[in-house]
Amino acid sequence: MAEATAKNKKSGSRIVKYFKEVKSEMKKVVWPSKKQVIKNTLIVIAAVVLIGVVIWALDLLFSFGLNTFIK
Repeated sequence: MAEATAKNKKSGSRIVKYFKEVKSEMKKVVWPSKKQVIKNTLIVIAAVVLIGVVIWALDLLFSFGLNTFIK
């Protein structure tokens, strides 16, 4: 019985230590500014749209080529 209590205290102290370390690490994080977040978001959206258009164009090209080849 005493062994189980000691194990729970040890486990509890590890959890507390973990969250203290998480808090310490979160203080070291350098968060981006609102301007940086907006700029990066627009870049990602533009890249996704561009890649989507390229894939669509290639699909259209291959579809046309395959239909021409089959007929």
